[in-house]
Amino acid sequence: MRLLITGSNGLLGQQLVARLHQEPGVELIATSRGTNKLAGLHPAVRFVPLDVTDRAQVLQVLAEEQPTHLIHTAAMTNADECELNREDCWRQNVTAVENLVAACEQQRIHLLHLSTDFVFNGDTGPLTEDAVPAPINFYGESKLAAERAVQASRGQWAILRTVLVYGTAHEYGRTNLVLWVRDSLRAGKQLQVVNDQLRTPTLVEDLAEGCWLAARQNATGLYHISGAEVFTPYQMALRVAAYFELDAGLLTPVDAATFTQPARRPLRTGFIIDKARRELGYAPHTFEEGIALLARQTE
Repeated sequence: MRLLITGSNGLLGQQLVARLHQEPGVELIATSRGTNKLAGLHPAVRFVPLDVTDRAQVLQVLAEEQPTHLIHTAAMTNADECELNREDCWRQNVTAVENLVAACEQQRIHLLHLSTDFVFNGDTGPLTEDAVPAPINFYGESKLAAERAVQASRGQWAILRTVLVYGTAHEYGRTNLVLWVRDSLRAGKQLQVVNDQLRTPTLVEDLAEGCWLAARQNATGLYHISGAEVFTPYQMALRVAAYFELDAGLLTPVDAATFTQPARRPLRTGFIIDKARRELGYAPHTFEEGIALLARQTE
């Protein structure tokens, strides 16, 4: 297997490289815009610069590298940025996927595309793969359009949707809810945390394993990949406080309407992952286990 990863500098991309760079029988090709953040950590992994929004470059790189499988993790994922910069969002989330679909069809490459719970409106949840998408923000609209581009492909493809991914990465600018709550409470800060949104938070190690299981088995179709437990962000924050023995009294539950954000968020999502368990052998960590893993990685 020659496996090409887009977005290798991102949270999931870095985790895939870490998980697969010594996997027997796998030749890994990491690609991303900009310089390779993993050069010092995994110097043996082949890195090729790639801007997935450039069709000519996509066609050239895939023709030269000849991967058998491609995992597409690169995307514009900040919902508020997508709402405010719609042209850039569409180019990164839709045009890029159309470019990859064309190249993968041409080269007969198995395409695995990452999507999101934000393709749903949040009226109900957790959701199975049969649920009807109806996005309420532009990020969700762009990711649904990308899904449809993949589904229209004449090649072999799988779509993995996920929810509220958390984890750590090298030289990664963003934090996540677990570390944000831990570090804020340690500093004695009071936090307002949303308590009217439901999610199934996903450990990045689990998502990477789900990607690998799907690629290894040449899976086709749509899969929901997330944690198995349903929480509000406030409930997650309480569990973080309890794990690190911090003052939960600093946490205040609030409704999402408390915050003014450019992009609307779906209230209830989260996934039912029975199909991924059954067909892929997917088995995620509990949220408690995820907190413990992050603690070991960052302390």
